[in-house]
Amino acid sequence: MRLIAENLGGERGGERLFSGLDFAVSASEALLVTGPNGAGKSTLLRIIAGLLLQAEGKLRLDDAPVAFEGLVAASHYLGHLNAMKPVLTIDENLRFWQSFNGTGQYSIAEALERVSLGDIGHLPFGYLSTGQKRRASIARLLLSDRPVWLLDEPTAGLDKASELQFAGLMQAHLKGGGIIVAATHLPLGLEGSRELSLGTMV
Repeated sequence: MRLIAENLGGERGGERLFSGLDFAVSASEALLVTGPNGAGKSTLLRIIAGLLLQAEGKLRLDDAPVAFEGLVAASHYLGHLNAMKPVLTIDENLRFWQSFNGTGQYSIAEALERVSLGDIGHLPFGYLSTGQKRRASIARLLLSDRPVWLLDEPTAGLDKASELQFAGLMQAHLKGGGIIVAATHLPLGLEGSRELSLGTMV
């Protein structure tokens, strides 16, 4: 499996943020997208996720698992927002996402245990602290088996212990043949990761 971008360009609000990007990320590899605010890190992830159209160039996922029709179907996207309804419980939110994205290796209870939230699944999402909300959103990645994880500032709001815990989950995803593309200002603790710097707006 290989995620490939050729001559990729992205815009926001009619302003070109980047152009001519070429990169490839193979199974078991992580690509960290860095650069100053406004350089287009989030825009790049949204283009890969199929939420925005690229201004130019091509994207493809070669040798994708047969269960997925293409890159969008094979991708999990974790953005700045946690994509959870505050009035629903954690369990109810995760049940929705599991029905939407498909089942995977972990049950809801097991996924919550993996992010140390196993005893509070009955609480409304809106009651949680910032860090707990992020960990609940990370649990969503574990519920459905999608090989490409697109992560936008994934450790925002996490304490050091939770950062280490999430690093372990990401390493396990890579070890299982997954791909990670993450926009970040901070190190994610991923061994052997490569960096793509979006340093200059055009």
